[in-house]
This record gives sequence, structure tokens and C-alpha cells, in this order.
Amino acid sequence: MSAERTAHGEHGEHAEHGEYGAHGELGAALRHWRDRTAPREAGLPTGGVRRAPGLRREELAQLAGLSVDYVTRLERGRATSPSDQVLTALSRALRLSEAEREHLFRLAGQAPPAAGHISRHVPPSVQRLLDQLRLAPLGVHDAAYDLISWNPLWAALVGDPSEWRGRERNYVWRQFAGLPTRVTHTPEQLTRLEAALVSDLRSATARYPEDRGLRSLIADLRRESDRFRTLWAAHTVGFHTADTKTVHHPGLGTIVVDCDTLTVPGADLRITVCSAAPGTEAAEQLALLAAVGPRTTAVTPG
Repeated sequence: MSAERTAHGEHGEHAEHGEYGAHGELGAALRHWRDRTAPREAGLPTGGVRRAPGLRREELAQLAGLSVDYVTRLERGRATSPSDQVLTALSRALRLSEAEREHLFRLAGQAPPAAGHISRHVPPSVQRLLDQLRLAPLGVHDAAYDLISWNPLWAALVGDPSEWRGRERNYVWRQFAGLPTRVTHTPEQLTRLEAALVSDLRSATARYPEDRGLRSLIADLRRESDRFRTLWAAHTVGFHTADTKTVHHPGLGTIVVDCDTLTVPGADLRITVCSAAPGTEAAEQLALLAAVGPRTTAVTPG
């Protein structure tokens, strides 16, 4: 048990109201949502003694990709300007509804994402589905192909995205800018993939005409990549749904997996799920990866 929890207890944290000042409502809302979120619902183990049924601060920090100290400062009203990326991560970790997410943004003094702009929100029902697929590597991209969520098996297979910053988390940028990757494609696969990505981005500009981030991404891609510029000018049509990918894992060697891209129309998300047929070498490799995780980098294939 942490020193913080020893001093206050899970409910003792809630006795600190005098510290919150003008941002007390934000802190109170975060604590309320944290208390109501069951660890099992968030895909966390439920063992051990708990003073309250909800998430611990450490668990919320883990789920949102934030430090425990920062979550503590938010709840105590000491962090007064959380970014939209932080608010989006918190809303996803706390399984907030669309209305609750908008309320969170307003409490933090931020304008909720408006119509005509790409949303990074993962609805609670979709998140529950993703939690059920924890035995398959999966990543979630928004309509601009920014990676907004992934599970541990995805990180173990393709590399840890938490180390990527800015455009490094955009799949289209990584593809056309030639950033390092463990994945290779045949020429035919690469042609299909690139055409589909460009076509999907063009469709996104029609759905989100006011999204400056999307337009900035496309402008930078046209400037930096001859291939993207050619495909964009040709009005290439295609959609990225399913194909095989060859992953060159540093510990397990070559893994050939099937990758299916599932779409969530209402949320405009792309969920990429990797799998392998039962009884294949790739299935055995994924099972080992699930058991060992990122430590598989030290495993020598037999």
C-alpha cells in the first residue's frame, strides 16, 4: 500500500476538499468516476484488499498513461490546465459516456470536441468489447489514423507506442515517412495498403472539414512524401480492411499474422486486430508473446 493511501485511505482521499479551490469540481468529478469504475470492468485484477470498490489512483494513472502524481494533483485541484489529450485519456480510462466526456472537458476549462472535428473518444460499449479481445494484439486508430489506444499484446508484437511522440503515433505518417517498423509487406500488399490509407484520409476530409489537425497532416504528407503526393493527386480509391502482415520480432523472429481492420461507424474508429489460425507456428508465437510480453525480446526461438 502506498504512503498516500496509508495516510488517507481510499475514502480518506475524499476528505481533502479544502485543498481543491476553484478546480474542486473537476477533482470531485474525477474521484466520483474513479470510485464507480470497477477494476474488473477496466480489465484489471480484482485480488487483494480494497478500501473502496473503484479504481485506485495508481490504477487510473496506469490506464490513462499518466503519472500517479499528476492524477493526484488533478484530483486536488493543483493541476489547472489539463490538455485535451489528457482529458481524452482520462475519459477513456474511466469509461465515460459522450455527455460525461463533454462535462469533463468543460470542468477543465476546455471546449469539448465540436462537430466537424475528429473525435478520439472510445465509447464504453466499444471499450468493453476491446477488453474481451485481450488475447489478440489490437490497436485503435481514429479517423486520421492517430493511434489512440492499444493493448499490451499489441505493444509486445509491434513495439511499445508509449515511446512515440506526436506524428510518430500516426499510422499514415509512419508508413509514408519511412519510420522504423517491425512490419514488412509484399509489393502487392504495400500497393493495397497505401491506396487504402490515402483514400480513407481523403474521405475523412469530407467528414471533418473543420479539423485543422487532419488538414495539417495531409499538407505535411504531400510535402514530405512523393508517393503520397502522387496517390493523393490521382484520387486513389480503396479501403484498408484485411491482409496478412509479416512482423520481424526481435525475440521470436518472423511472425506472419492476419490483420483485420474493424470499423465503428458511430465513433469513426478503426480497430486493427491481429490473429493466427489455431495450430500454426504463428499461433504458438502469439501465445508465447501473450505469456511473456515485452520480455520476449530476450527469448531465443527454439
